[in-house]
Amino acid sequence: MSEFFDNYFNIKKIIGSKREYKQQMARVEALPKDYQYVFKKIQSHMWMFAAGSGYDMMKIHYDLIELFEAGAAEGKPVLEITGEDVAAFCDELLRSARTYTEDWREALNRDILKKLGKGKASK
Repeated sequence: MSEFFDNYFNIKKIIGSKREYKQQMARVEALPKDYQYVFKKIQSHMWMFAAGSGYDMMKIHYDLIELFEAGAAEGKPVLEITGEDVAAFCDELLRSARTYTEDWREALNRDILKKLGKGKASK
């Protein structure tokens, strides 16, 4: 099964990921209010950049929940975890995800290199 069909038409996988997502969001609801607020703002911000099926983005969110749970358990303020530049924190998280902006960057470079005879397709 191709990755596309597996991500978009595999009903068993979709149901399983929805179940997992609900479980993860229950973990968020158990966090202190400041952590919940920051998590939801980060989550909303990061989904604007998601490309493809979003499964890689969900993995990042689940890792963030673990990080926040550890921070809350240690009694740290949430901004001690993220820093005051939360957008920069999000940028670091997005480095491991497929994003629209990354797709656009790759397309720009590929098209220019191809046109100028320097791309892989020109060989």
